[in-house]
Amino acid sequence: MAKISAIVGAVLTIAALAVTVLVVFFNDRPSSCSGNQVAGGEATIGGPFTLVNQYGETVTDKDVITGPTLIYFGYTFCPDICPFDVARNVEAVDILDEQGEKVTPVFITIDPARDTPEVLREFAEVMHEEMIALTGTEEQVAAASKAYRTYYSKNGEGEDYLMDHSTQTYLMSPDGFLDFFRRDATPEKMAETISCYINAN
Repeated sequence: MAKISAIVGAVLTIAALAVTVLVVFFNDRPSSCSGNQVAGGEATIGGPFTLVNQYGETVTDKDVITGPTLIYFGYTFCPDICPFDVARNVEAVDILDEQGEKVTPVFITIDPARDTPEVLREFAEVMHEEMIALTGTEEQVAAASKAYRTYYSKNGEGEDYLMDHSTQTYLMSPDGFLDFFRRDATPEKMAETISCYINAN
C-alpha cells in the first residue's frame, strides 16, 4: 500500500512540475513548426554537459548532439512513465527513419547511483539500436539537469526507491533548443513536428 501511495504521489508531483516548467519557460510566441511557445523567442534550455555513455566513454554535448536529437531525462528503474515515454520517442525516431530523416534518441539518467554504464547499455540495447544513454557523477548529472531546466528528487529509501522528475522531451540541434514534447504527444505528431524542423533548415 505504501508503494502504491508513493507511486501515485510521484505521478501527481511530476504532473504539477511539468505544468510549472512549461508556464515558467514558455509564453505566447509560436514556432513555425509547433504550437509550443518559447519565451521571448529565446530558449533558456540546453547547454554544455560532460557525461559518460553506455560504453564508459566520457562525452560532451558536442559529441552527442550532432544533428536533430531527442533528449529525455529519466531512470531505468522507473516503473512505468519512463519506459512509456522512451518507447514513444523511439517510435517517432523510427517513423522519421522510414522517411529518410535521422534523429538520435538520447536518454540521460537522473539516477546515476543505480544507472551505471553497464545498466544503461542493456537498457539502450532493448529500447533502440541508435540510442545514446548517459550517466555520470551526481555532480555531472545535476549540471546537465540544470542546463535543461529539469527537476528530479529521490523519493524513498532502500533499493526500491523512486525518483520524482519532470517528463518533457526536448528536441535539440547542434545550434541549440528547437522544441519540446509533452507526455500526451503521439509518435506520429512528434515525427510530423520534427520533420518540419528538419526540412525548414
